[in-house]
Amino acid sequence: MAITLYTSRVILNALGVEDYGIYNVVGGVVAMFSLLTGSLSNAISRFITFELGRGDIKKLNIIFSTSINIQIGLSILIIVFGGIIGGWFLNTHMNIPDNRLDAANWVLFCSILMFCINLISLPYNACIIAHERMKAFAYVSILDAFLRLLICYSITISPFDKLISYAILLVIVALIIRFVYGIYCNKHFEECHYHFIYDRSLLKQMGSFAGWQFLTNGCWMFNTQGVNILINLFFGVTLNAARGIANQVDAAIQQFVNNFMTAVNPQITKCYASGDIENMFKLICRGAKFSFFLLLLFAIPVLFETKYILTLWLKNVPDYTVIFLRLTIIGSVLNMLGGTGYTACMATGQIKQYAIWISSVGVLVFPLSWIAFKSGLPVESTYIIFIIIYIVLEIIRLKIMKNLLKFPPMLFFHEVILKICIVTPLTLIMPFISVYFLPESFGRLCLTTAISLVFSCIIVFTLGLSVNEQKAIKNKIQKKIST
Repeated sequence: MAITLYTSRVILNALGVEDYGIYNVVGGVVAMFSLLTGSLSNAISRFITFELGRGDIKKLNIIFSTSINIQIGLSILIIVFGGIIGGWFLNTHMNIPDNRLDAANWVLFCSILMFCINLISLPYNACIIAHERMKAFAYVSILDAFLRLLICYSITISPFDKLISYAILLVIVALIIRFVYGIYCNKHFEECHYHFIYDRSLLKQMGSFAGWQFLTNGCWMFNTQGVNILINLFFGVTLNAARGIANQVDAAIQQFVNNFMTAVNPQITKCYASGDIENMFKLICRGAKFSFFLLLLFAIPVLFETKYILTLWLKNVPDYTVIFLRLTIIGSVLNMLGGTGYTACMATGQIKQYAIWISSVGVLVFPLSWIAFKSGLPVESTYIIFIIIYIVLEIIRLKIMKNLLKFPPMLFFHEVILKICIVTPLTLIMPFISVYFLPESFGRLCLTTAISLVFSCIIVFTLGLSVNEQKAIKNKIQKKIST
């Protein structure tokens, strides 16, 4: 997280607000292509994890090899059509200064290339996560972070165009990470040895699953990268830079929770595959509750000290960054509640109902944002729309889980919603007092952060956890002390 925050600051200062905004919005154009590829990637992850839960190594190898074939084919199509469609849209419709158009085209090409490299890496990543080899996953993630730190240093001393240099160096890092993942998986996992296999039945199953995933991923793309383009068209690249900074900080905060969910999600899928439904229900509730509390621990100090943190962190803070960051974090905290439910629904493979309902309601963020901007409402209105829509989606998701998994919504209400409604207001009291009575300073930031972490941990432990969960944590602490 520290490296992510530091590199964001250095890159912003090295590129400048305008070039940083260009990279953010052009990268968003490339991310739109993940509408299709993300659907197949989710299918690959689900099929690998599900089959690992059943213990069929031969079928696992077939799934892995088929996945590689699919990703290679998609990569070729994306390079060809992505370059044509993306180049046309970039050069004819986007709000890019004329003197930076050549650099923006370099960014587009490098972003497409990096996207395809990461695409081919996904089956390897899915195997590592499915096997729950979190140590390997952590080491590679740390390597990736330090390579990005090296990029920051290279950008500051580069005699060439800094935006173009940044894009090219990111491609090189993606290649290095791709080879590291490949070498590790080939060495440790029997199923990760590629053979050319054509399994029509498996392709049909994965295609059907991916087809419905296409709807939900398309909804997410419109709500994130689509809105990013709307902001560019209505307000310009400066606000894209502000949104990019807010997303960087939010992503850094979410890393802790995402790593936790990376460990939980395979267990949910394996429980369903082995028929252990009762344990799966417990994992759904605990995963949602723990992820919310983890994100809350880091979010509270940032929400109260947003302005000072950004001023301390960045030499040049673009307008609207403070309000963007606060609203982004609030949206992320609420959206985090649906992660385990989504994984459970995907585990069934029967996702038609889920995809139709979630996509139909979720996609409203994009047209409502367009209407808001067209009506003259401020740029932050899109965040308010996002928050409201995703609260509604959580209610819909519980209804779908009831129909699809026989999951009791009241269990989620008692074990998750009720607990977080009690805990959250109480965790805000002490940091509010600190911010209200003390002048803005580095000392107040340290005090607010310390108070927030200590009191939040106490309140979460006493009021947010069950008796069994408290006992488990106490036993873990005692074992650590005794050793």
